[in-house]
Amino acid sequence: MDHSLKEYFHAEINGPDKTFSWIRVLRKALRGRQDNYLFWWRIASRLHRSKIRIVKSIGKSINRRMTRKHGMEIMMGAQIGPGLNVGHMLGNVVSKDVIAGKCLQLRQNTTIGTDFKSEGKTIIGDHVSIGASSCVIGSSLRIGNHVKIGAMSFVNEDIPDNATFITVKESRIIIR
Repeated sequence: MDHSLKEYFHAEINGPDKTFSWIRVLRKALRGRQDNYLFWWRIASRLHRSKIRIVKSIGKSINRRMTRKHGMEIMMGAQIGPGLNVGHMLGNVVSKDVIAGKCLQLRQNTTIGTDFKSEGKTIIGDHVSIGASSCVIGSSLRIGNHVKIGAMSFVNEDIPDNATFITVKESRIIIR
């Protein structure tokens, strides 16, 4: 999954329906909160993949600064395809053990992580939408293409292509 920064910026910041412009990307990255985060995270991620230690360190430093500034963390080492969309940035955490395809959509307070039971990575397909306050936790999980995960869902099992996943929650009032 080695796309150019230009491809990422075109899909996430510039807008895929518009012709690419570096000036538009830089202007939007300076003005918009989500665009700013995605711009710097993509650069930090690219630097982190370097074999040169000082360059890798600069990538980590950028990521730490963006985590503090924006209140969300996509760990260095996570591989996310072009078209990442973060609706509300508050409280999102994505583990370094995630490989995600194109057009991943995250909403606030989403956690994608591991349970440390194996070395496997969580693989998320293309065009996946994850609802607010959802947790995707496990080792070697596979989430298919065109999947929707409902708000406040807890995912710890594989989800096939073209599926909608919800966690059934039961509310009760107990009078004492």
